[in-house]
Order: sequence, then C-alpha cells, then structure tokens
Amino acid sequence: MHIVFAASECVPWAKTGGLADVVGALPPVLVRMGHRVTTFVPYYRQVARKLPDLPTVLPSITIPFPTYQRYVRVLDGGVHDGVQVYFLDCPEMFDRESFYATPSGDYMDNWERFALFSRAVIEASKILGVPDVFHAHDWQTALIPIYLRSIYFFDPVLRKVPSVFTIHNAGYQGWFPSDTMPRLMLPWDMFTFEKLEAFDSVNLLKGGLVYADALTTVSKRYAEEIQTSEFGNGLDDIFRRRSGDLFGILNGVDYAEWDPLHDAHIAAHYCADNLKGKKECRRDLLHAFGLDHVEDTTAVLGIVSRFATQKGFDLLAGILHELVKDDIVLIALGTGEEYYERLLSELASKYPDKVRVDIRYDNTTAHKVEAGSDIFLMPSRYEPSGLNQMYSLRYGTVPVVRSTGGLEDTIVELHEGQGNGFKFHGYNQWDFLDAIRRAVATFQNKEQWEGMMKRGMEQDFSWNKPAEEYLKVYQRVIEARAWS
Repeated sequence: MHIVFAASECVPWAKTGGLADVVGALPPVLVRMGHRVTTFVPYYRQVARKLPDLPTVLPSITIPFPTYQRYVRVLDGGVHDGVQVYFLDCPEMFDRESFYATPSGDYMDNWERFALFSRAVIEASKILGVPDVFHAHDWQTALIPIYLRSIYFFDPVLRKVPSVFTIHNAGYQGWFPSDTMPRLMLPWDMFTFEKLEAFDSVNLLKGGLVYADALTTVSKRYAEEIQTSEFGNGLDDIFRRRSGDLFGILNGVDYAEWDPLHDAHIAAHYCADNLKGKKECRRDLLHAFGLDHVEDTTAVLGIVSRFATQKGFDLLAGILHELVKDDIVLIALGTGEEYYERLLSELASKYPDKVRVDIRYDNTTAHKVEAGSDIFLMPSRYEPSGLNQMYSLRYGTVPVVRSTGGLEDTIVELHEGQGNGFKFHGYNQWDFLDAIRRAVATFQNKEQWEGMMKRGMEQDFSWNKPAEEYLKVYQRVIEARAWS
C-alpha cells in the first residue's frame, strides 16, 4: 500500500504541537510494516534554515487561481526511516517568520497558502506516484479531500483514490470570508450548510469532514466528545452524522526519543527494574532550576505545556496560592498566553523556593522535566490525545490529569493497589487541587509510589497498535472507493 501524508508540520523540521509528532512518528512504523509512505510538508523559512540547498525533484508545478498562477518547486528531503519526504517550496507563501500567524493575528492569506499546498500535493503525487490513499491532517490540508471530490472528481488517475482526514484538534477550523470560495476555485453549490458554509463563512475543517472518505481523531474518548455540543466546537452535528466513518485512534509515543533507558538529554538512565537514575535526574532538574536544597520528601511537580486556558491554566492560577502551602515545588516550562506567562513569572518571584518557571520551549529541558519530576500536571479543559502524560508514564513520573480525551483513555486512578495516576472529573480548581493532594499524600508512601511508577513505565503506548488501526481504516476506504 502507498500512503501519502500531507501536513503543515512534521518533526524534526516544523513543529508547534502534537500534529508534528504524529506526522513524524507514524509513517516510519507503517514503512516497517511493509508499506510505502510519502510525506509532503511546506518548505518554511524555518525548514530552509535547517535544510538549505535541497535537490529539486520537480522544478515547477503550476497552481492556477482565478486571475493568476503560482508556481511550486518540489524539493527532495530525502528518505528518513524509510519515509520519502518532499518539501513544497513557494517563497512568497512559506518564506515567513512564523508558520501561521504574526503576533497581531493569523496571516490573512492562509487560505491561499494552504490551498496552494493542498493542490501541489495532489499534482506532485500524480507525477511522483499516485497513492492508494491520501492521509490529510487538520484544516490546513482539509482541501485535499475537498478537491478530490470537486476539481479532481473526473480525473481518471485520481477518481478512485480515497482520503482519510485526521482531526488533531477540532478547535482550529480554518475560517475565511465567503468570497474565498471562487478564490479556491470551488463552485458556489458547495457553499451550503451541509458542506463548507458556516455562519456565512467558509469553514475548511467542516469541508474536510464532509468530503473525506473516513475521519479519524486522536483518541477514542475524543471521538465521543466531539459529537457533543461541549467539545464539538459547532461541528458536533457533522461528527454525529459521520459517526459511522469516525474512528478514535490513540496517538502513540516515539520511544526512540522518549525512553529514560536511552535518553541522551537526561543526567542518568534508568528503567522499571532499576530506578536509581531517577533520583539523579531529579537532582539534576532541581539544580537546573536553581533549587538545590529540596528535601527528598518534597514532591516535585512538573509542567511542560503551552500556557493557555485550554490547557487548564485558569485552574492552576486559581489554586497556586493555596498549593504553595503544601510540601511541594513546582517547575513549569513553556510559552503561551501573555496573561499566564506574566502570572507564573510573578508567582515565581513571590515564591522563589516553591515555584520556578522557564518561559520558552526547549527540548532538552522538556526531557529533564519529564525525567526529574515526581508528579506531572495536565489539568486540560480538553485534550484530544495528549502525549506528555504518556511520556510521564514511561519516565516514572505520575500524572495528575483531568478526565478528558486521551487523558481519560490512558490514565487509571489509583485504587486498591492498581492504577497509574490521579484524575479529577469536573472542570473545577478545587477538584484539581484535591487530585494533586491525593498524589502528594501517596508520594509519601514509597512502596505504593514505586508500584505506581513501575506500572506506568511497563505500559506500552508505542505506535505499533495505532498503526495497525490506521491500516484497517486505509483498507476500508480503499475497498469502498473501488466500488463507488
């Protein structure tokens, strides 16, 4: 089977979130299972800095717009873990300081940038190898399933090629003015409530949901949640209508990158059978954040996150003044909304022996936080899959999470000597504080705590099982399209 992945992000070249991790980790597993995978990614300025002077595979693909044309160059990014990677180069569209936005807001021509990318993926695939299935990700590539069933509907090469569309976060939808329809070369009869129209605007994510042959999202619980008004972000009706074609497949973890037994970023290696290195990693983390006199009985709470309301930072803000009264220290790494960056910085200044904050994202430090913390906090308002709770389990760092999305699917509350973490259910700051205090109290029972650590470390959240589930979805749509 030949699968084409199209995405706006892919590690290690372009990343803002979990999308990049999935697109970087899933294809190599599919290759190891005997399949051919090609991945297309925009040639952003940030990619060009890492990979300058790539060889050209196709010097020019012409992409028409109503009154002009743009030209895309296809660059050979090489074969990585068996996956052929191509970068699509159009400097006026992708040679910018950020992927999607400036500090003042989204790029106004994002519709054009990702329409260009989506059509170029299709056109390049016609030349470089027509796949058995296209796998598109999030609104930036939602136009691939849309175009396949409109502009390319009568193309004899592509008519039988299905698409799978993965929603990593239904909160990001790609909204544009109604006059974007002709600019996208789409007919007005697709601008209806049943198709791309929403509140007299074009909603590209909605279009992808309507036109893809199958939909996937990144955990079973999130697949259920997005069919409700609370989590569907206005698209719950479509998710319900397409529930027969909607599959929740939990994201996996790249254990080549995230495993304390081999991690090059941490102070000492360890595993479930020998936890000695965990203590050294804790000392190293505390030293890195200037906390050299923390008692062994004091619980180290870690956070690696985007500082945003979606991630539950409003709950954290509401309890921090109370939490610092307990026998804990809190270490937070990340960036995000200015309000929370400022608030956490102020609290770190007010409680320097209790709270330390690093306002940036740094991969090495993220590994140190995972390895050196005792407890990891993820109080998300919603979390489609979540990766950090699975990283934490592997590193023997016990998660405290809200029961939502992938957090619900992966974390089991401690009960009668079983379980791998602590959960709270209502979106309430005092429930969150209570869950933290349950974890901190259990931390004092070293035998019980080591049991939790080892159970988490022995769990397997690798990509093998999710890859098998994706293959079933691919086969399903290929067979269905063959009979259409």
